[in-house]
Amino acid sequence: MKIGILGTRGVPNHYGGFEQFAEFFSVFLAEKGHEVYVYNSHTHPYQEKEFKGVKLIHCHDPENKIGTIGQFIYDLNCILDARKKNFDIILQLGYTSSSVWFKLHPKNAVVITNMDGLEWKRTKYSKPVQQALKWAEKLAVKNSDFLIADSLGIQNYLQQKYHVPSKYIAYGADNFKANNSEVLNEYDVNEYQFNMIMARFEPENNFEMVLDGYAQSNTTMPILVIGNHQNKHGEYLKNKFSSDKRIRFLGAIYNLNALNHLRFYSNLYFHGHTVGGTNPSLLEAMSSGALIAAHNNEFNKGVLQENALYFTNSNDVKNILNSTKKSDNLHLIENNYLAIDSTFNWNKINEQYLQFFEVCMERNSRRK
Repeated sequence: MKIGILGTRGVPNHYGGFEQFAEFFSVFLAEKGHEVYVYNSHTHPYQEKEFKGVKLIHCHDPENKIGTIGQFIYDLNCILDARKKNFDIILQLGYTSSSVWFKLHPKNAVVITNMDGLEWKRTKYSKPVQQALKWAEKLAVKNSDFLIADSLGIQNYLQQKYHVPSKYIAYGADNFKANNSEVLNEYDVNEYQFNMIMARFEPENNFEMVLDGYAQSNTTMPILVIGNHQNKHGEYLKNKFSSDKRIRFLGAIYNLNALNHLRFYSNLYFHGHTVGGTNPSLLEAMSSGALIAAHNNEFNKGVLQENALYFTNSNDVKNILNSTKKSDNLHLIENNYLAIDSTFNWNKINEQYLQFFEVCMERNSRRK
C-alpha cells in the first residue's frame, strides 16, 4: 500500500504523542514493505528526505511566524500535496486545524482519521474557540471514510454523539525498569521518597486539586511538579503554593531516560488529566513502574482499570498521601506492566493499525 501520514509536525519525534506514534508506525510500515510518506513541517530539525525507509515531505509551515493560524495553512499545504501522490490510504492524525480542508482530500484515497481527544473541552479555549472546535470535530466525522478512537471513552462518545462506528486502537508504550538511581541526584531526591505529577499546565489536568491535597496532607515527601509552567495557570499555581517547600516546580523535562527513572523511583505518580483519549504520559507511567493515583474518569479508568488509586477531589488526594506506600501496592504496578505487554505494546498497536488499514481498503473496494 501507498500510505500518507498527515497531522503531525513530522518525524523523527521532537514534539509529542502523535509525532512519536507517527515515527514508530511509519518505520513499522516501511519495514513491512509498504511505501510510506510522512508530512513534516519545513521547520523540523531533521531535514533529510528519508528516515529509516520512510519518505519525508517537508511542507511550508508559517506557525512560528504568524501563530496558531499557521497550523491551518500547514495542514492545507500538506493536503494539497497529498492530492498529487495517488495514496491508497491517508492517515489523518487529529482534526483541529485540518478538518476545514477535509473535502480537499483526494477522492481516490481512503481517509482514516484518529479523532484524538475532546479538544473543545479544554478550558484554556474561549467559548467561541470551543464552538469552533466542536464544528471541526463534526466536519472530521462527516468527511472521513473511517474513524479511529484511541480510548474506549472516545469511542463511546462518537457513537453517542454522532451515531457512527469507530475502531478502538490505543496508544503504545514499552516497559522500562530502572537500573541507575544516580539519575535522582540531579533532582535532589531519594528512591521512593518523593512523589510527582507531570502534565501541561492547564486547569483540566487538575494540578491545583492535587497540590491542594498535598498542602493539606501530613506527608514530608516532596512532590516534583513537571511541565512548562511559564503560562498564566502555572504562574498562579507557583504563587499559590510558594510557601510550601515540599512542592517543587521543576519546569519541563524532555530527557526520557530521566523521566523514566523518576517515575520508577517515585512513591506516587499523580495523573490528573480529564480530557482526551489514551494519554501517552499515562502509558509511560504504567510502563515505568509508577504507582499511579489518577483522577476518577472514564478515560483514565478505561486504561488503568482497577490498577490505580483514584481521586475526585483534594480530600481524596490528602487521604491517599497520608495512607499510601508504594511497597504495599506492588501488585498494581505489576498488573500495569502486564497491561503494557498484552494490550498497549507498540508492536501490537502497529499490527492493529495495519490490519485495520487492510479492512478499510477491502470495505472501500466493495463500495465502488
